[in-house]
Amino acid sequence: MKSNPIIIVAGEPNSIFLEIFFKTIKTKKFKSPLVLICSLSVLKLHMKKLNFKKKINIINISNMNNIILNNQSINLINVPYIQKPKLGKITSKSNNYIKESFEIALKIIKSGFSFKMINGPISKKTFLKNKFLGITEYISKKTSTKKKAMLIYNKKLSVCPVTTHLPINKVAKKINKKIIIEKTILISNFYKKYLRYKPKIAITGLNPHCESFSKKEDERIIKPAIKQLIKHGYNVSGPYAADTIFLNNNRKKFNVIIGMYHDQVLGPLKSLHEFDAINITVGLPFIRISPDHGPNEIMLGKNKSNPLSLIKAITFLDKN
Repeated sequence: MKSNPIIIVAGEPNSIFLEIFFKTIKTKKFKSPLVLICSLSVLKLHMKKLNFKKKINIINISNMNNIILNNQSINLINVPYIQKPKLGKITSKSNNYIKESFEIALKIIKSGFSFKMINGPISKKTFLKNKFLGITEYISKKTSTKKKAMLIYNKKLSVCPVTTHLPINKVAKKINKKIIIEKTILISNFYKKYLRYKPKIAITGLNPHCESFSKKEDERIIKPAIKQLIKHGYNVSGPYAADTIFLNNNRKKFNVIIGMYHDQVLGPLKSLHEFDAINITVGLPFIRISPDHGPNEIMLGKNKSNPLSLIKAITFLDKN
């Protein structure tokens, strides 16, 4: 096996993921073998709906070390789907199937078969059921990972929210010096290990214009965190006002902008790059990436979805 395989969990059956997967493998060739974890019946249903034809190579997971992989076929680990699959609304009927898919992926990664994983989108409402803020937290729990960061990566500019999928009225309570320092170090180390350079990192304030209001988070928490990071040799600066840091003359000075909450940094990044970004969970014992989009069930079967984010995700792993 010349290249480390990329494990791909298809995720929610009623999503656009398989459509963009088909478009991806039709558009570009990769040196790393792709191994899809998905129901054979769900896969065939999407192939029929989208008129996509390709041979399927079903893999026996009890004998992973002796399998022959190439991308001439879809290398499939078949996860049985109890119900007869049909394209429609997302429901909790898919939960056990999705859970088993993730468990298989994590098991074979733990075995040493691969250190590269991509997952398709899931529904936070039906699958996570408010137990986890997102798949970042779900996989971190499954792998006993304490320190983690969500990096939305683009080679020109990446962002990281200190808090992830958290209601805005709870953000201030979750911001502290330790978590800012922790996530900054994780991201800096990730860049040095996989991208082989020390990133320039900007850190935003929490409040508008970084002004101190009743709780004085910017003065009391964020500034001391930045000072400590600088003292230990990290290339960081701030806090910057979130409403101006993304202006062209400001953002081009940095590789990463770390913000205090989800929409503070993801909104501007998606406006700048649209689908040209990938979601990397930094801190896991392997590289986990997801394309930066949700299930988008209203576009299911329409063959109009953009595969760029998945192409970027596989390309990133193909080079590492």
